[in-house]
Amino acid sequence: MQTDDANSKRPSAGAARAGRQHWLNGTVLGIGLASLFSDWSHEIATTVMPAFLATMGVAAAWLGIIEGVSDGLSSFAKMASGCYTDKLPRRKPIAVGGYLVTALGTAAFGLATSAWHVLLARAAAWFGRGVRAARFGRRFRTPVRKTSLAGSVTPETYGRAFGFERMMDTLGAIVGPATAFVLLPWVGHPYPTLFALTLIPGLLAVAVITLLVRERERKPVPHISFGERRRALRKHGKLLKKGHATFYHR
Repeated sequence: MQTDDANSKRPSAGAARAGRQHWLNGTVLGIGLASLFSDWSHEIATTVMPAFLATMGVAAAWLGIIEGVSDGLSSFAKMASGCYTDKLPRRKPIAVGGYLVTALGTAAFGLATSAWHVLLARAAAWFGRGVRAARFGRRFRTPVRKTSLAGSVTPETYGRAFGFERMMDTLGAIVGPATAFVLLPWVGHPYPTLFALTLIPGLLAVAVITLLVRERERKPVPHISFGERRRALRKHGKLLKKGHATFYHR
């Protein structure tokens, strides 16, 4: 009798197969492909940017300035957009805008005639990256990407969905530099042509997010002041620092 009860609680083989078949839905596929294409796009530009700056005859310090300003602006965009989009019922339009700004900013490298132009284009691209990172699908993106993935599959298939997204993201980071390596001999050294080609995967990322990802309407969360956020960070800051020390201590 107990055996029959236990067996009745177990999912049937057909149900298990159905769960495995349905985890790769439009949202999971869309977020994964967007991660692939977007990383593919900006990694091409990142790979050749040092050589591009060298052709301008600028000092090597400019590379550090460009990266530092861009990363700082990206971090600020994550914080600011995260606070703002908490008030919105839908975040997908902002995410689409973030992917679009990243694609256009990356391609705009080809219009640069000075290091200042590269700095502005990179800052714009990384601002869009920060926006999508804070609210949707690496790089407004990560929290919403995770909640969108989690909300689109069953708990039993979280590992497959999240693993697929991470795999596609990493694949983009590999394919991007490889594409630059292959294309450079073909296009020669007119770097603007190479930067223009980054629009192809960049706009594909915008397309798949727009067409495939389905976002559920949500209730805006209660407003939390900046002071309250700081107090919460202080309260849990020690635990956060211990976690970082665990991974980065040498």
